[in-house]
Amino acid sequence: MAAWPVVAVVVVLLLAWGGPPAAAGQKRKEMVLSEKVNQLMEWASKRSVIRMNGDKFRRLVKAPPRNYSVIVMFTALQPHRQCVVCKQADEEYQILANSWRYSSAFTNKIFFAMVDFDEGSDVFQMLNMNSAPTFINFPAKGKPKRGDTYELQVRGFAAEQLARWVADRTDVNIRVIRPPNYAGPLMLGLLLAVVGGLVYLRGSNLDFLYNKTGWAFAALCFVLAMTSGQMWNHIRGPPYAHKNPHTGQVSYIHGSSQAQFVAETHIVLLFNGGVTLGMVLLHEAATSDMDVGKRKIMCIAGIGLVVLFFSWLLSVFRSKYHGYPYRYVSC
Repeated sequence: MAAWPVVAVVVVLLLAWGGPPAAAGQKRKEMVLSEKVNQLMEWASKRSVIRMNGDKFRRLVKAPPRNYSVIVMFTALQPHRQCVVCKQADEEYQILANSWRYSSAFTNKIFFAMVDFDEGSDVFQMLNMNSAPTFINFPAKGKPKRGDTYELQVRGFAAEQLARWVADRTDVNIRVIRPPNYAGPLMLGLLLAVVGGLVYLRGSNLDFLYNKTGWAFAALCFVLAMTSGQMWNHIRGPPYAHKNPHTGQVSYIHGSSQAQFVAETHIVLLFNGGVTLGMVLLHEAATSDMDVGKRKIMCIAGIGLVVLFFSWLLSVFRSKYHGYPYRYVSC
């Protein structure tokens, strides 16, 4: 019977302290989580992409508790870094974040953040990160897995591609809404105006519409653009080039056969155009009515263009398909 007063005292003390230690710890955890979510929501209401330094990253992204996912872009946007790709990726990232922030499905289950190297170099060191831009998903539970790092070199940084990756990692579907772009309609209107003006000025003389050389040139330009990979660029939205943030070296040719840079397509288009011009010169040298001397010059120029530009094409191919055994001339 003497133990009953002791039990009563313990019960009174537990009630005064807010319950058992486990319950008190859970309550503190919920309070911390609520404060973190409220802070993130406040920042997200002002800016779709939350800028973070090392302290904010460790407190709101790395440290538990957390019941929300955070998509973080690690970048280097300061002008002295000269990261052109970072600026291009940032534009697409802002479009994605704004599409989510102003969506009717917006919730506090996912946030978009950014860590700039000049504001959070300690975060880059902590994550052993040596390139930018890089996108990582920090899930609500556990640490990021392999798939939580976005494959930028393969998929590009277009907002639509990022949205598909976010949906795969977080089950949050974001409908990308881009700001209106009037460049396309204006160019189409200008083209129609030019064509209409030509028809009006030429009157009934529409022989220029039957000009085989003009149509052949237009078709050739279209074929060169498509064979160089312009449609792939339009679908995937790859970066123009890649600059190593440590060495400053700029790469215009992607080292993998599964991806490419925009600059790479321009280079390939130029090389294909050089080969085509060489073949045209060879054809003209063989079929034209010019004197023999000029035809020889055209023939030599055509052979030179084909050899030179086709060799460069093979060198690009060898740099992407390692171990490719063939070459035209040593490059």
